[in-house]
Amino acid sequence: MILDRIGAMIFDLDGTLVDSMWMWKAIDIEFLARYGYACPDDLQRSIEGMSFTETAAYFLNRFRLPLTMEEIKAVWTEMSIDKYRYEVPLKPGARRLLEYVKARGIPCGIATSNGADMVEAVLEAQNARQYFQVVTTACEVKEGKPSPDIYLKVAKDLGAEPADCLVFEDIPAGALAGKRAGMTVCGVADADADLRGLRGEILELADYFIEDFTQLFDENGELRL
Repeated sequence: MILDRIGAMIFDLDGTLVDSMWMWKAIDIEFLARYGYACPDDLQRSIEGMSFTETAAYFLNRFRLPLTMEEIKAVWTEMSIDKYRYEVPLKPGARRLLEYVKARGIPCGIATSNGADMVEAVLEAQNARQYFQVVTTACEVKEGKPSPDIYLKVAKDLGAEPADCLVFEDIPAGALAGKRAGMTVCGVADADADLRGLRGEILELADYFIEDFTQLFDENGELRL
């Protein structure tokens, strides 16, 4: 049973722990429209796994926006913060899993490409900050996903060996980051990732795959892992 050798669980946030990817596509469309751009079909794939700062730099260079990177990030934060507070739920079964591992003393961390303000907003709104000993954004490490940097930092901060960590991810770049860190990866289905045809890629990369977190439990309420 894999649970017997798990030293820590590490979760991506958007699309994995919370159902929020729909929101970011809408924000990208609205944001770019303000400056006369249509949202390109390849945008989501191009920025996949980038940190918040890396994404702002990408937008600045690709679209020649009359803003600084800090101004871009501030606009995105303003556009998203209420949605994170009031419209973004935890994925099905996520709280059940977090309660289960908390009761068993398994440390948990978040490794997200998102900005810190948005992460705290959604965790506070969902009363979920209590489950995580470490919350790390990709802006705190050298490179965003698919680099393993963020996962290695979270593992170190949790006091866990990478080989003993179980990662949950919804996109290929994140799954690849977890594998490059030497961790076990469980893919989590997300509607946005499916619409972009990414399921096949994450199935190839991940060690396990679930439609949602309820699948992890058997009829007796124990983890199947």
